[in-house]
Amino acid sequence: MTYSARRAGIQISAIAFLFLMSIAISGFSQRKDAPKPAGPWMNTALSADERADLVLKEMTLDEKVALLHGVGMPTEEPLTPENAPSNRGIGYVVGVPRLGIPGIDMSDAAYGVRSSQANGRYSTALPANVAAAASWDTQAAYDYGALIGSELRAQGYNMSLGGGVDITREPRNGRTFEYLGEDPVLAGTLVARLIQGTQSAHVIGDIKHYAFNDQESGRNSVNISIGNRAARESDLLAFEIGVTEGHPAAVMCSYNRLNGDYACENKYLLTDVLKKDWNFPGFVLSDWGGTHSTAKASAAGLDNEQPGRTFYEAKYKAAVEAGKIPQTELNDHVHRILRSMFAAGVIDYPRERSVIDPFVGLNVARRIEEGGIVLLKNRHATLPLDAARLHTVAVIGAHSDVGMISGGGSAQVDPPGGNAIAAPGKGATHWMEEIWFPTSPLKAIQARAPKATVKYDSGADPSAAAALAKTADAAIVFAYVWESESMDLPSLSLTHNQDALIAAVAAANPHTIVVLETGSPVTMPWVDAPAAIVEAWFAGSDGANAVGNILFGSVNPSGKLPNTFPRSEADLPRTTVAQPLPVPPDFDEDAISEKYAGGLPAFPVAYDEGVKVGYKWYDAEKKPVLFPFGFGLSYTSFKYAELKVTQEQRVKVTFTLGNIGVRSGAEIAEVYASLPASAQEPPKRLVGFSKVKLEPGEKNTVTVEIDPKYLSIFDEQKDGWVLVPGEYTFMVGGSSQDLPLKATISLK
Repeated sequence: MTYSARRAGIQISAIAFLFLMSIAISGFSQRKDAPKPAGPWMNTALSADERADLVLKEMTLDEKVALLHGVGMPTEEPLTPENAPSNRGIGYVVGVPRLGIPGIDMSDAAYGVRSSQANGRYSTALPANVAAAASWDTQAAYDYGALIGSELRAQGYNMSLGGGVDITREPRNGRTFEYLGEDPVLAGTLVARLIQGTQSAHVIGDIKHYAFNDQESGRNSVNISIGNRAARESDLLAFEIGVTEGHPAAVMCSYNRLNGDYACENKYLLTDVLKKDWNFPGFVLSDWGGTHSTAKASAAGLDNEQPGRTFYEAKYKAAVEAGKIPQTELNDHVHRILRSMFAAGVIDYPRERSVIDPFVGLNVARRIEEGGIVLLKNRHATLPLDAARLHTVAVIGAHSDVGMISGGGSAQVDPPGGNAIAAPGKGATHWMEEIWFPTSPLKAIQARAPKATVKYDSGADPSAAAALAKTADAAIVFAYVWESESMDLPSLSLTHNQDALIAAVAAANPHTIVVLETGSPVTMPWVDAPAAIVEAWFAGSDGANAVGNILFGSVNPSGKLPNTFPRSEADLPRTTVAQPLPVPPDFDEDAISEKYAGGLPAFPVAYDEGVKVGYKWYDAEKKPVLFPFGFGLSYTSFKYAELKVTQEQRVKVTFTLGNIGVRSGAEIAEVYASLPASAQEPPKRLVGFSKVKLEPGEKNTVTVEIDPKYLSIFDEQKDGWVLVPGEYTFMVGGSSQDLPLKATISLK
């Protein structure tokens, strides 16, 4: 999320920063926000709605309108009386001090708190969100959010701008790493727990980008077309689960158009579905610069414009005074914002800075990364490595001597000490630059094989790297693809000639292990050559130790793919990413003129695949894949047996799962359902899952209860979910293409 790359790239000079912060922080530390008046809305025995209504009665028109917009981006704006109480974050809404209502202080926090260097703080970089999705672990998702929430609060923020859950329709999307995979049940379930964790720290949680923000190319002008049924059963289902189970205080609407209207002024999205059908009581804020109107956006359900006030300050007040916007509509927006502040606890638990414990953060980050690493290939049990048998190890790949890559854009977390690949003191985080965290794979491997000779090669020259690999007992190649907001990947291929590097090294050494640092699926023309392939994603602040623990077996891999890895782009629903129309030469994103107040000219993208996203597409089109959704290997083996499907209040799927190997491990048991033919659905859909930890020889009975909605279709005529009567086949196993247990029952 950004207003523009240019604005997001501005860096405050150190001297100016210290001067401004000495003023703002001193006031902040003394106030802890604002004194609490003794108004009746401070009665915690009342509901959040009751308290909001009591405050609303006391507010002036100007105070109400002030809650509907931001005051710019404090990270880049001069210090003013309006933004002085802020934490110099990415967005700020002025509060109502006389009524004890604090400002809303926002920070980007997709996989950690952004711009920490700007306020002199430390933040933990968690593994990318897609790595958390690969864990299929609801407790890990909660812990992910809780760490972000606690570090936001410790830094002085009271609102998170994380919670990305746009499903992976376009795997080349530059923000795939910020999201939670291609399946709405998996993504929605995990984001709900992440939001719960974030809000446990008394900060406002957020879910985004609502909705269909599935590509970065032309995101400000693309017009997505899709039918209501397909929308509700795919992308919107992920949001529905996240909203109704996670109870976020806020929803961020996206940049794109949907069926002709911008998401931030789309009545179908904001009012009909979100606020009415899902009974969402919180507030909707725009993505940065995503507001395009006043009266239309307000009537559609947009409650708050960010980061500035082009449409929701003077124009809004004038529209209210002229009767073009009803007082009831204004009051509803204000009520939702106040209600969210009470519900999240930002009023009862004022912001107060504290010291972040980096060791707690590193431990959580490492544990989540260990659970999300996916072992894709392991020929002849090459992994785990036995340190006692290793004499020489070759570590190959760009910067794997000093760091691991992170995802860019508004999700970017500042690495402690700066970019690991930059000269000391020159490593500031810049917009649209590759940023490497100082977590060294080379050092992690040396620490786990202390008696071996471990040598490093950058891989810049494949021939030289192959020569080194030939002399080693094992060659470990670290390959990466950098991804960022504001760009899409040109293809799913590895960049920087890394395909040739891997092929050369694997040809020289049969014990080659490839470790991938990516946020999206990649194609692998070399897939048959290496002995082992490990998907490590963007691994976070302690990623190297997590990878080291997997490679050397102190941790048994248990992650499974949240996205299908296709064989090539030719197998995708769209072989290329749709490109926008040329930007008019007189368009300035930072100074919106009346001519472009309504946005750039639209270009169309039709989601003709409808509900067939990810594995549903490949199943329906009978396309073979490289690695299927839900796939992941372990150092032990599991056996599924004794399937039983019953229907009481809900369908229950019960089976036994046994660890028949010699190591303890965790298996993600996946439950899919095939609907009656009359439903006209893809061959199967994920309807439940459970991550089960088992000791060697242990066998457990597992029961997965299925939400009826996951077995239903969305009926456009009835405008609701309907269970189609007929035969339902339930399938259980270790991936979308490995389902040894099947049972059919009749439902009606």
